[in-house]
Amino acid sequence: MAVFQDPVGAFIALWQPKNMEGYQVSHAPGAFAWAELNARGIDKAKAFYTKVFGWSTKESPMGEGQPLYTEFQQQGASILGGMEMQPQIPAQVPSYWQAYFGVSDVDKSFKKAIELGAKELVEPMDFPGGRFAIIQDPQGAMIGLLQMAQQ
Repeated sequence: MAVFQDPVGAFIALWQPKNMEGYQVSHAPGAFAWAELNARGIDKAKAFYTKVFGWSTKESPMGEGQPLYTEFQQQGASILGGMEMQPQIPAQVPSYWQAYFGVSDVDKSFKKAIELGAKELVEPMDFPGGRFAIIQDPQGAMIGLLQMAQQ
């Protein structure tokens, strides 16, 4: 295992499995579903990750006045996302990776988390691939809730 900081300041960890392989379930309720790089300098980050991991990138528009969304791909499959950090984020917030966990109902999970002491960061909203929200747990960790649209 190794933890390092990329050229735009985001921390990322590497894992080489032995007896403890890592996660075998993803994109299911309660499991890892996605991670997204919020970068101050996405072009520099893209160059770094494509060189280090051999990922390719696919860019998609997010709407008028919004930056492009980057999907990092491995063998043609999108595995992670990234974008230029939104300008309203305070300057002291460094680049970071946001983890999302799968839920069967974003609105119910969001409401339950708030009732249990989480803080709302991004209320539930739709995006072309489904629905998401972001909360902060009582210890300060940011957690994304993600429900992908039915294919």
